[in-house]
Parts: sequence; structure tokens; C-alpha cells
Amino acid sequence: MRDVVAALDALWPAERAESWDAVGTVCGDPDAPVNRVLFAVDPVREIVEEAVALGADLLVTHHPLYLRGTTTVAADTFKGRAVHTLIKHDIALHVAHTNADTADPGVSDALAGALGLRVLGPLVPDATDPAGRRGLGRLCELDAPLTLAELTELAAARLPATAQGIRAAGDPARPIRTVAVSGGSGDSLFDAVRASGADAFLTADLRHHPVSEASYTSDLALLDAAHWATEWPWCEQAAAQLDEISDRHGWNLRVHVSKTATDPWTVHTSSPGAPN
Repeated sequence: MRDVVAALDALWPAERAESWDAVGTVCGDPDAPVNRVLFAVDPVREIVEEAVALGADLLVTHHPLYLRGTTTVAADTFKGRAVHTLIKHDIALHVAHTNADTADPGVSDALAGALGLRVLGPLVPDATDPAGRRGLGRLCELDAPLTLAELTELAAARLPATAQGIRAAGDPARPIRTVAVSGGSGDSLFDAVRASGADAFLTADLRHHPVSEASYTSDLALLDAAHWATEWPWCEQAAAQLDEISDRHGWNLRVHVSKTATDPWTVHTSSPGAPN
């Protein structure tokens, strides 16, 4: 496992994670062999059980298992049960979170790729990258303009299906040429998006007040997708990166991507009418 983890750390160095983040290897024996790897967004029960059923030796997730400190890994807790199951079945867990967000390529590159967008550069460049390719979010171009309604339909067709689907704010007929994207929660990037001059911003977890303010103070169109759906394309990108490294080194790894939807929202229904 030591060599595989070193390769993952080279792709997403832990020192590039935010100070509050918890990345790297959570559990696992560095000297244990690795033959099968599973990539997923969330280290939740369904994914851990999938790793067991697959016979995986290593589970790589985007979201951390423990983002804050804990005093227990007791098996009668939600996260403790995950740790016990992983260790019982000799499955290591490795996390790449904000260090994967800002990587080149990173989470937002994968999101742009899923939508067929051409990446122009990061929204918030990493000051330590002289090439100017790393950073948060991506500014992208469409090959040909789409209306906001058409772009929303494209996102719904290209991203994994969720109960939420894709919500949009703005004139449905407005032509869109440039699109800013950010995998995961992106409303902290509003200032950078406005400064970029993008016609639209696609991200997740947009809140009522920032969206309302943006709608009244600018022509920026907004598309809000499920958090999990905007980050899942990274799993395919990351798996392909590890596949290439495995082929180069002759490791013969079997690399898999979980298609299990772990978005927590499971039901969506339209309101029957206006409030009384």
C-alpha cells in the first residue's frame, strides 16, 4: 500500500489541503498489498459495504470520515462502525478533499469535463503555482452558446441523477457562453465568479439569500446541483489517473468507481400551488 499511497499523495499533496481539512490515510497497514481500489465521494455505510463486497484493499474517498476530532471509534457509532468494518476486512481508507479541489486536474476540471466545457483556468488561482493552473473552481467556455434552459438540461443529462435535479436562477432564454464551475459548495466564490465575467455559475449548495442578491444585482445566471453529483465526476477522473500510474509501474491494479448514489436527499416533489 505504501507505493500506492505515495502515488496518491503526489497527485494530491496533503500540504495543499486547507488547514481545517482532514486528508490522507485514515486507516490501513502501509505494508499490506493492494490489488483492488474503489473510488467514491462519501465514506458512508453503503460505500464501505460495497468495498467489502468488491474485495477492495483500498477505498479512496473525496469526503473525510472524520473532519473534526473524535474521542471514540466505538462500533455502535455511525463512523466507528465504518472504521471497524474497514479494519476487519483489511481495507485501507485514504481521503483527498480540498487538496483534490485545487489540484491540476482537480474536482472542478472533472465537473467541467462531464459537461463538455473547455477550461480556461482557475477561478481563484493558487498563489504557489507559477503555471497558474491550480486553484479553486474553473472558468470555462462552451463550444457554442446555449440558453440557460438548454444549459440546465445539459447539466441534468450529464451529471448523475439525484432527487434534487438541477435548479436554475435567471432568464431561461438568456444566451450563455462562459460558465464558471465549482464542484461542491461554491457560494463562497461569488466574488471571483463576478470578477471573471462569466455568464453563468454552476455549483452546489446555493443558499436563498446569496442567490436572491445575485439575481437582483447582476445578470449572472446560477445553476444549483446536488453536492454529491458535482463531485462524483472526480472519482472517474481520479480512477483514470491511478490506472495510468498503475500501468506505468506494472502494478496491475484493478481500479473501480462506485456508482452508488450517496446524496442524502432521496425524495423530491413539486409544491401543489402557491401559498395561501
